[in-house]
Amino acid sequence: MKTKEFLSILEQNPEHEVQFEYLPDRFVKANYHITEIKRVHIDSVDCGGLRNTWEETVVQLWVHPLEPNKKNAMSAQKALSIFQRVFGLQVFDLDTDIKIEYGDKSFNTSQLEIHSVHENDTSLIVKLHEIPTACKATETCCSTEKRSNKKVVEACCV
Repeated sequence: MKTKEFLSILEQNPEHEVQFEYLPDRFVKANYHITEIKRVHIDSVDCGGLRNTWEETVVQLWVHPLEPNKKNAMSAQKALSIFQRVFGLQVFDLDTDIKIEYGDKSFNTSQLEIHSVHENDTSLIVKLHEIPTACKATETCCSTEKRSNKKVVEACCV
């Protein structure tokens, strides 16, 4: 999901609570805080020697240990106010993918993609999913015919 799409959903539902489902039926506790919104620039070289660059928006969630009994999650309006504060200090490209960074004692910290957002009477349920790793040079290195070429195999990850 693009950053601007996520913000638009929040804007359309300012009174709704924002709940994050990081695994099926497992939600970030209601006492979470948005602790950081990162503009991330990635500049990488894949195993085939191809340079890749892109930007992402990463929203970090943290569960506050001193508010364990909090019942209501953050409102969309509160989340928007945090984004607006950040955007007042740093320029973001809203056409970038947005990722949610979360972890706790039973779930290793991960960057998760937004799979979908479902609305009910009081909440926005942000369904997240893990991002599997993948070879970015599959056409260069990983096809069957490429793997039969010894020079290509020596230069790649396979």
